[in-house]
Amino acid sequence: MDLRKLKTLIDLVSESNVSELEITEAEGKVRIVKSVPAGVMPMMAAAPVVAAAPAPVIAVAAPVAAASAEPAPIKGHVVKSPMVGTLYRSASPGAKPFVEVGSTVKEGEPICIVEAMKIMNEIEADKSGTVTQILVENGHAVEYGQPLFIIE
Repeated sequence: MDLRKLKTLIDLVSESNVSELEITEAEGKVRIVKSVPAGVMPMMAAAPVVAAAPAPVIAVAAPVAAASAEPAPIKGHVVKSPMVGTLYRSASPGAKPFVEVGSTVKEGEPICIVEAMKIMNEIEADKSGTVTQILVENGHAVEYGQPLFIIE
């Protein structure tokens, strides 16, 4: 994408009420997101980010041709987030995590906490088995339906 065009888009976003703009062209995809005030945590998926100006943030994705590659299939049962929020692997800071890779869990046993609107929601295992993968780091934002754990 032409740098002049990119600069124009950044200026348009920073001067308007639009908080996010995403454009897909043959060369690739550009996403421009306005910065949020300090103290407000955005609930966005992580992507490579390059600061272009004080106000907006730009995330540039790989070309569309490379994006068509399929991710490796996941083996086992996927425990997904039932809500948007912040994932915590333990009941309190410094406490032992509910589960680790290799932990055996029973259906209904708490495996993490998702904080949404200052409410701590215990997320329970919906299948018995062994935790083979932990897909989200402690303290990171999660989206509705985002895979959190793999249980086999």
